[in-house]
Amino acid sequence: MTLSFTEASEMVTGPGQVFALVDAEIRGRSYRVFENAKPTLPVLFDDAAAEQGDNDYLVYEDERWSFAEVVSHGHALAAALVDKYNIEKGDRVTIAMRNYPEWITSMVGILHAGGIATLVNAWWTSDELAYGLRDSGSKVVICDEERFERMAPHLKELGCRAIVVRTAAAMDGAELYDNVVVPGTPKPEVQIDPDDDATILYTSGTTGASKGAVSTHRAHTNALMSFWCRATITSTIDKAKREAAVAAGEAVPEPKGDSAPPSFILTVPLFHATGCVPVMLGSFGLGQKLVMMYKWDPRRALELIEAEKVSSFVGVPTMVQDLLECPDFDKFDTSSLKGVGGGGAPAAPDLVKRVEKNFSKGRPGIGYGMTETTAYGPQNSGDDYLYKPSSAGRPVPSMRLKVTDEKGNELGPNEQGELCFYGPTVIRCYWNKPEATDEAIVDGWMRSGDLGRIDEEGFVFVEDRAKDMVIRAGENIGCIEVEAAIAEHPAVYEVAVYGVPHERLGEELACSVYCRPGESLTAEELADHLSGRLAGFKVPTVVEFTGDMLPRSPQGKILKRVIRDRVSAERAAP
Repeated sequence: MTLSFTEASEMVTGPGQVFALVDAEIRGRSYRVFENAKPTLPVLFDDAAAEQGDNDYLVYEDERWSFAEVVSHGHALAAALVDKYNIEKGDRVTIAMRNYPEWITSMVGILHAGGIATLVNAWWTSDELAYGLRDSGSKVVICDEERFERMAPHLKELGCRAIVVRTAAAMDGAELYDNVVVPGTPKPEVQIDPDDDATILYTSGTTGASKGAVSTHRAHTNALMSFWCRATITSTIDKAKREAAVAAGEAVPEPKGDSAPPSFILTVPLFHATGCVPVMLGSFGLGQKLVMMYKWDPRRALELIEAEKVSSFVGVPTMVQDLLECPDFDKFDTSSLKGVGGGGAPAAPDLVKRVEKNFSKGRPGIGYGMTETTAYGPQNSGDDYLYKPSSAGRPVPSMRLKVTDEKGNELGPNEQGELCFYGPTVIRCYWNKPEATDEAIVDGWMRSGDLGRIDEEGFVFVEDRAKDMVIRAGENIGCIEVEAAIAEHPAVYEVAVYGVPHERLGEELACSVYCRPGESLTAEELADHLSGRLAGFKVPTVVEFTGDMLPRSPQGKILKRVIRDRVSAERAAP
C-alpha cells in the first residue's frame, strides 16, 4: 500500500515514536511540541561532543575542528564571559563576524553562559552595527578585525566590550579571543530552561529599521526536530511506494542518495536563520560534518563537494543555479549529494527539473521559513517537488498554517490571502518593539506578510509579498508570476519585477533583467515572449537591462526595494 502525507505524518509523530508530538502550554497558549526534543541548545552541543568526540565537525580552509574541540572552546569562552565579563543569565552578547569557526564557538559559549546570542548582519555599516548593539543592549561583542574597526568609534559610548578573533595584533579597546579562551576550562554552571530566550536574529532591514526576532531554546530545538521529522515523513512515503511497486511486480530503480556519510556545506551567512538553524545547529544535532566556505564561489563549492563528499547543499535558488551554470560543473564529482535545495526565495520550476536531471543522486528541495519562525516552515522535496514545483510544500503537524483576508478571517482552499504560522517555533517577540510584536503576532499566529494560498492537498503556495504587490489601475499583479514567465526566456539569467509610480495608473509594472553572458535581449523581444503567456496588463512597460547581476542581501535575496527606488528616482529626474 502507499501512504498519504497525512498518514505518514501520523505514523511518524505518534506515541512512542522518535518524533512523537505532545501538548504543551507555552506563554498561556497550547502547542504541539516534540516530546523528545533537546530541552536547550547547550544540551544539544554537549550531547554532540559526548557522542561524536574527535570526529570532524567543522572543515574550514585547511583547518579541521572536532565536535569536542568546538564545544571545549565554547565552554572556555562561557567561563570567561561569566568570570571576566560578568555576563549573567539573559544578558545579550553580540556576534559580528563573517563565517569563521569562532562564530560557532562563540554561539556555543554565549548560550552556555546563559546569555542571549545576538546575531547581527556582518555586511552592516558602522552605524548599523552600532544600532544592533544599542538596540539589543549588548554588554560584549565578539567580532573579527573588520567588524571591530567599524564598531570601534561607538563601543565606549555604548558601554560594550569587544573580543576580536583571527588576529594577533593588539587592538586598542579590545581583547584577543586567543587570550580570552583557554580550551579545557570547564563551563560555568548556569540553569537554563527551555523557554528562556536563546537568540536575537536581526531581520534583513530591507523594509526599514531592522527588528530583533527573539527565539527561545525550545523554538530552536523544535525547529530542528521539525526539519528532521519532515525528512523522515518523506522517507517513510518513499519506502511505502517502493514496497508497493515491488509487491506489484514492477521494476523498482535504486533510490537516489545514500552514497556518503551525511554532511552539509555552509554557503550562506551564519547570521541568517537558514545558516544558523537547519545547517549549523542541524549538523550538531545529527552528528554531521559541516564544510564552511570563506565566501560563495560556485567552482570552489564544487571542489569542496567532491573533496569532502558533501551530501547536503542548502542555499538560495540563485546559488543552485550558479552551480549548474558553472563552466566546470561536469568536471567535478557531485554524486555524494543527496539533497540540493534551500530557501529564501522561490525557485523557478525549470530549475527544479534541472536539479533532478543534472545531479546523479541529489534530489531537489526547498523550504519556506522565516526568521520569525526560527527558520522552519513548509518544505517540498523529491517527487512532491517535481509534482508541484511552484509550491513551498507542506509543514509537519507541529506547525499550523492558515490564509486570512484583510480582516483576519480564515480563507478556504486556493483562496489567496496572507499566510500565517502557528507553532512552538514562532518567535516570542521583537526585541524592545511591543507595537511591532502586537502587529505581527495575533493570538499566537505570526503574520508572514506574504500572499499565498493552500490547496486542497495542503500544499502551500507563496505568491508574493503583500507589500510588493503591484496595483496597476486597480488590477493586482503578482510579481513572482511575471518573474517566472520572464525567466523562461533562454537569454535571461535573473530578473526582478516591481512597481514604479505612474501619475494616471497609480503604479506601472517594471522589470530589471540581467542576461546570460554572451546573450542579449530587447524590450520588444521580451514583450513578444510574454505575449500569450501573460495577460496584457501583466507585461512590464518599463524594462531595463543591466550589465551586472542584480543587488542582493546577505541572504541572497534580490533587493527589489533598492532597484525600485533607483529606477523611480531616475524616471522622476528632469
